Amino acid sequence: MDLVTLISGNANAELSGKIVSYLEIELCDVEVGRFSDGEIRININENIRGKDVFIIQPTLPPADNLLELLILIDACYRASANRITAVIPYYGYARQDRKDQPRVPITAKLVANLIETAGAHRVLALELHAAQIQGFFDIQVDNLFAAPVMLEYIKGRNFKDLTVVSPDVGGIKMGRAFAKRLNANLAIVDKRRTGADESEVMNVIGEVAGSDIIILDDIISTAGTITQAAQVLKDAGAGRIMAMATHPVFSGKALKRLEKSCIEETVVTNSIPFTNNGECSKIKVLDVAPLLGEAIRRIHMEESISMLFV
Repeated sequence: MDLVTLISGNANAELSGKIVSYLEIELCDVEVGRFSDGEIRININENIRGKDVFIIQPTLPPADNLLELLILIDACYRASANRITAVIPYYGYARQDRKDQPRVPITAKLVANLIETAGAHRVLALELHAAQIQGFFDIQVDNLFAAPVMLEYIKGRNFKDLTVVSPDVGGIKMGRAFAKRLNANLAIVDKRRTGADESEVMNVIGEVAGSDIIILDDIISTAGTITQAAQVLKDAGAGRIMAMATHPVFSGKALKRLEKSCIEETVVTNSIPFTNNGECSKIKVLDVAPLLGEAIRRIHMEESISMLFV
């Protein structure tokens, strides 16, 4: 991998370090600083002309993380890199992926336009909020799933009569794939609002009584939906309950909600860094660096990465 160059932004330097350790190479020497007025200043201190460049940067808030990715891409483009791949472990601004109300933006498409305009040739993402976001790009997009890492962890646990639960209708496809791999049952929590400002009503579709439960989602943000779903499942007679999500956004009171909930353990990945500060003792973080590292290696070597899409 002599012609490959890995560049890390500041958003998740720890994950970048683990990826280069997996690949047994060094990070490119890049200075990411600030001008006195706070503007981002980038300087690549190595020759990357003709190199296959991978820029590792999740676009979680604040927006500076997205801007840093765009500036890094532009710097590599102007330094005559042969190919630039934006490695985005967490694709931020993805939850507005359609115009479901009047006068709202489609930020997932806007971010795709920005990444392309900056000069990226390819995107390597992990668990996009909606698979159709791939179609917002006119460049190649590889959307990896954390399933291999999560399935390995689940198989090491002693579950009884396991049922995989999707906390909403949108996650049925992912839930079905997990259930098939684990030879488990599948259930859905149907969430409905009784009014604009009234509480949610949840109904369980499927049998969960006496079963151990894995609630599966791509993101845990405020943890409101997932903790409410867990309580509905517990009231329906479920046994042990585990929550699994790829991206630990954990905004607002998320960690406190998870700590007080009937969820036994919440399993996430290190796609985004987060600080627990002792608020929740139920968090387990899985490492996706080998998954991303292997995808980078295969892309650079022009090998198939289809085995990573399970």
